[in-house]
Amino acid sequence: MTTQQLSYGSYLKVDELLALQQPLSTPPHHDEMLFIIIHQVYELWFKELLHEVGAVMRDLDADRLLPVAKHFRRIHTIQRLLESQVDILETMTPQDFNAFRDHLNPASGFQSIQFREIEFLCGVRRTEVLKYVQMEPAQQSRLRERLECPSLYDKVKALLRRRGFPVASHDELVAMVRRIYSQPDAHYDLYMLLEDLIEFDERFVLWRSRHVMMVERMIGGKPGTGGSLGASYLATTLQHRFFPELWEVRTYLGKGYGG
Repeated sequence: MTTQQLSYGSYLKVDELLALQQPLSTPPHHDEMLFIIIHQVYELWFKELLHEVGAVMRDLDADRLLPVAKHFRRIHTIQRLLESQVDILETMTPQDFNAFRDHLNPASGFQSIQFREIEFLCGVRRTEVLKYVQMEPAQQSRLRERLECPSLYDKVKALLRRRGFPVASHDELVAMVRRIYSQPDAHYDLYMLLEDLIEFDERFVLWRSRHVMMVERMIGGKPGTGGSLGASYLATTLQHRFFPELWEVRTYLGKGYGG
């Protein structure tokens, strides 16, 4: 017996990967292939984001802020890529999308388990949306674990407590963030961490915003295929923030506020 030598294709499971794009329209509509590939790629990047955010949380527990910064450099780059993928989707016209859209019902991006995992892990835990999502037991278990474990923001607060900052209340947290921003030289590693967190949050809002506009451009005011209200529902998600105090503190920085 001979052992087959490892190759590029066998290592990456290329044949299996390329077999996963299966259009449902009959005859297959040309643009359905693009639609499938884009969303499968999103799911792969969501998997990597979960991998990186998990690493950030472990390094925060160990007070290792240099690796945290390295993880965020990769995370931000992936986020920019997620946003730019909307440009590729928008090469598809509304007429082309609507030619195969009915075949997608009731599937919807609203049902992405991994995206819910990212939200839950980062502290946006809107469990009411799950009643619209069909899940396998393993998926339910993953989401339950994300709900029950400390969030990324919890890990940040724990680090700040270990550094001697009071963060028990909203006002204490805002005051602490203001102090770090007002004295960056004294708390440079924490300052850079807060800047990575706000960029992480902002880039998710930017991606959500691009997604909202893309959906409205494609289907106007139609409801979503998964039963949501479509673009009007997606627009309400722009208010979600992973780290609200980091946004609020901007109001109190600069002249006239002692910082």
